[in-house]
Amino acid sequence: MKHVHKTWLLLTIIAPLLLASCKKALEENPPSLAVETFYNTPAEVEAAVNAIYSPLRYNTMPNYYATLECQSDFTYGRGSWAQMSEFQGLNDVNITRVGGFWNDFYLSIRNANLVIANAPNGNAISEAEIARYVAEAKFLRAFNYFHLVRNWGGVLLRTENNINEVDLPRSSEADIYALILADLADAEVNLPDVAPQAGRPSKWTAKTLLADVYLELDRFEEARDKANEVIVSNKYELIPVDSTEDYQKIYGPEVITSKEEIFYIKYMRQDGQGNYILWITNHPDTKLFPAGGAYAVYGDRTNSLYSNWDDADFRKGMWDLINIGLGANSLVCNKYQDKLAVSQRGAGTDLPVYRYSELLLMYAEAASHENGGPTAEAMEALNKVHRRAYGYDPKTVSPVDFDIADYTTHDAFLALVMQERGYELQFEGKRWLELKRTGKAAAIISAVKGKTITEKNWLWPIPLSEMNYNQALDPSTDQNPGY
Repeated sequence: MKHVHKTWLLLTIIAPLLLASCKKALEENPPSLAVETFYNTPAEVEAAVNAIYSPLRYNTMPNYYATLECQSDFTYGRGSWAQMSEFQGLNDVNITRVGGFWNDFYLSIRNANLVIANAPNGNAISEAEIARYVAEAKFLRAFNYFHLVRNWGGVLLRTENNINEVDLPRSSEADIYALILADLADAEVNLPDVAPQAGRPSKWTAKTLLADVYLELDRFEEARDKANEVIVSNKYELIPVDSTEDYQKIYGPEVITSKEEIFYIKYMRQDGQGNYILWITNHPDTKLFPAGGAYAVYGDRTNSLYSNWDDADFRKGMWDLINIGLGANSLVCNKYQDKLAVSQRGAGTDLPVYRYSELLLMYAEAASHENGGPTAEAMEALNKVHRRAYGYDPKTVSPVDFDIADYTTHDAFLALVMQERGYELQFEGKRWLELKRTGKAAAIISAVKGKTITEKNWLWPIPLSEMNYNQALDPSTDQNPGY
């Protein structure tokens, strides 16, 4: 029954996209027809909002997560992803892969811009509904730009005001972040207190993304305070677990939503509507995904992050020792599983974007940084996540708690937060971006993997298709270093 309910929820997002598929023809002849006929009612505007999600769900986010994880300190790429783990920049295969991410992020942005530009002119929709849908579009536009700016640097600032302009120069990172912050300021005011459906944002989702953006910008006081707004709202809580398998209560295929979910990409057991990351991460021997799996991103038990990991931590159980042809030390992650998946792209397991556990760790880091060392509240936030991983009540003092007296400096506490975040957020697309943000990437990758990160590896190349299409870009000066 749960799966039927989850399927219904997702269909309410997907089905209106059939209406959106007609939009291209409407726009072409004449361009104004779509504006006059497609954005007038709540159902039409919601269909247009749903189209913002479409480029992200099917292919981009699962593959994007996997690509980022290859550059983490605890995982390695296999096959076409192997080169990502060398930290020497991208080869042609991976340049093409990340170029696809660029295209889909911008397609999602384009669809958001259409809603932002046209929804306010609807003639059969209330002002409150317009404000909510525009806020959702702005939240998603900010979400897309946040991923673009961290991976490509200053990018093209395409908004509702220049939607028909082909030739745009690169904007500065500061300008991109200014738009992100402005969009999220609107979103946290005009999004609803409770999301209308699982998989859609609320004002608390916007506040969580804002906290993450502030952390990225080293605006630690604002990051702390925004994260704390979400914490004290009591909208979310950690789901207790008694085993590794219990983590499936948080994002498993039978879960519709949970108190820990702040924002997830939603999937269902239907061919073409499932989560592709299960195919990327699983191996046939896990028996956790009927379609087998490519085990394209894997671990190694000699890696110090794994070998130093406490065996009593349930999260360590998310790795299975399986010989994948690379020796006896290979590990395959079983975090994402669906024993009833119908195909490679037919797994009902959701893809976490923001969970309450991550928000607690954001707060812990920001509070410590602003204070010059951990506060009692920061340590308690971290300990809640840590306790849960050992099966203890997250809200109650436990034998595995860290003692603040042992971590009196911010640097010592930051190392502890990063360790906890690494264990907690495996395969959620966070680690490489965190290593870059904290300035720890070069030292940690060298220590753990013995690799030196070249300059060209810090940013991905702007796709050749964009360079050729956009006459405002000069390949000799606008391309990222090394490409």
